[in-house]
Parts: sequence; C-alpha cells; structure tokens
Amino acid sequence: METAFTRLVGVRHPIVQTGMGWVAGPRLVSAAARAGALGILASATMTTEQLRAAVQEVRSRTDAPFGVNLRADAGDAAERVRLIIDEGVRVASFALAPSRELIVRLKDAGVVVIPSVGARRHAEKVAAWGADAVIVQGGEGGGHTGEVATTVLLPQVVDAVDIPVVAAGGFRDGRGLVAALAYGAAGIAMGTRFLLTSDSTVPDAVKAEYLKATVKDVTVTTAVDGLPHRMLRTELVASLERAGRARALARAVRHAAAFRKLSGLSWPRMVRDGLAMKHGKDLSWSQVLLAANTPMLLKASMVEGRTDLGVMASGQVVGVIEDLPSCAELVGRVMAEAHAVLDRLYAPGPHPPGTLPPPG
Repeated sequence: METAFTRLVGVRHPIVQTGMGWVAGPRLVSAAARAGALGILASATMTTEQLRAAVQEVRSRTDAPFGVNLRADAGDAAERVRLIIDEGVRVASFALAPSRELIVRLKDAGVVVIPSVGARRHAEKVAAWGADAVIVQGGEGGGHTGEVATTVLLPQVVDAVDIPVVAAGGFRDGRGLVAALAYGAAGIAMGTRFLLTSDSTVPDAVKAEYLKATVKDVTVTTAVDGLPHRMLRTELVASLERAGRARALARAVRHAAAFRKLSGLSWPRMVRDGLAMKHGKDLSWSQVLLAANTPMLLKASMVEGRTDLGVMASGQVVGVIEDLPSCAELVGRVMAEAHAVLDRLYAPGPHPPGTLPPPG
C-alpha cells in the first residue's frame, strides 16, 4: 500500500512502530523493519555509545529503513544528531518539537525529520520549520498524552499542514488504518500493539499483565512525573497518587541519582537538561524533579519485570488486544485486514444496509 509516507521513508507499509523507552531496542526495531513497517529506536534511555551500538545492531539485522527517536530538549541532542547523520539513519523522530537548527542540519544531511505532536499548533510550527512529516497522537495513546481524542485531533492537523501526517493513539488493526486514511492520514503509528508482540523484549509476566487489562484498567495520572501520563491502573499507581508532595519529591531525587548513574550523565548535564525541559514545557522545578521518576519506574517493569515497583505505560487500545504475534504476523495481518475492508467498501453490486456504495 503506497502513501505519501511510504514514499517519503521508503517502507513497504504505512505503519510505524513507535520509539518506546526500554522497549524499542534493536530486536523489536529490526523485526518491525523487516516486516515492512518503520521501526524506531528509543534513544532517551541510552547513552550515546549504547545508541551507536544499537543502530549498528539494527543495521546488521536488516537493510530496511529505520529511525531513531530523540529528546529535542536533551543537552546532548546535537551530539545524537551527529551520530544519526554519521551512521546513515534514515529517519529522526522527536518526542518534542526540535529546533529549526536541528531540522535544517538533519535535512541537509538527507535525514527525514518526523516530530511527534499533540496539538494542531505544534504541527503547524514544525511544518513551517521544515519537518518532512508529523506523527500526531490523540489522547488514547500511551505514555505522555493530551486530552483531545485522535478522531478530533487528526483531521485538524491534516487540514492544517501540507506534509504527510501519521496517526497515533488507539490503533491496532487494518480497520484503524483504513479509518486513518479516510481522515487524510498517510499511515498509522502503534506503540502498545508492538509492545505486545513476541519480538518485544518486555518480560512475559509483564506482557501477561497487559493482556489481562480491560479498557477500564487504563488511567491517566500526573502522580509519576507531574505531567498527564496514560498507563495501566495498578496498586503502585494508586500509592503514588496517595503520596504527598514531599514523599514524591524524595522519591524523584533517588530516581534522578539512579538514572544519572545508569545514563552516565553528570549532575551539571542533568541540571542543563532539566532547565531545557522546564522552559520547553513551562514546568515548575518540582515537576522537573518528578520527571526523574519516569525512566526508572518504566525500567523496573519493562526491563526488570517488577510490576510491583514499576509503571506500565499503555494506550487504551490494550483492552482489546488479546495475543502476541510476531511483528511480521502483526504487520501482515493489519495490511490484509485493511485491503479486505477497502475491497468490501469498493466492491460492485448491491450493498446491504449499513455498508457504503462504490465511490463516484
């Protein structure tokens, strides 16, 4: 299925596997890429040396295009951009709007720039700065999220910009892909659905917790890092919400120290990153400090399998996911379903009530 997005990045199918911290590593990304989707490495939880090794590992597993997701507000963002250029990565994805200078530098080197956005004005800004495409996530999506549903936000963004738009938030199958295309998107991005594949390195016990969840078991909380964060509702999340501000900040300090040791960042670098985050998102210092909770609480679940000590970011779509296919099986199934839906919509002859006649 060819769209403006597939032509832009050179993949076979208009599907993106999103860059999830601690989840989107070389194994998942290379499996998604081999399946014909755009796999995206999550680099925020990697050192630059780990990122270079991960990029080289993906390339050793597949010749297909893939991308790297970056934090635009990281103090070493320019260094990571240079790494992407040097390693010949096809796509640079950004969780926050990159600066105009970073966009220009990447585009001059032939890298496709695709920021993720959660509002129409953000899409308009990065499009004006030269972004090649945008991923727009509605409120159904997992992790940090907004309040506007995909079905409302997506057409707003499609109407506002003249670059390819990829829809995220609430997608898992071929029907969703066709719906996104009908809204004017050029593809879909999926996080939770790719997390729940056999190629994902998330521990089996954690995957089992996701598979047990219903749509009512997903909540949005600000207790983890001061920002709206969609995740599975667990006793740990409830305890974080019950904890007072002083306890939350003390925990954040401990997690900041642990993440500093894990990432190899110096305290001055972490302070600079905090300043960038504070100004970029207009946060208080307490919110910046609370943000240190996120990587370590996610690592506890996604890497260590400790659901009692970690949180599980999740889109609402988890409540209707029931299996763990490989990436190849998942992408193949999504595309087969999409083509079947389109064939049904455009089939000639009589149409039962509730179906659409052929166009024109």
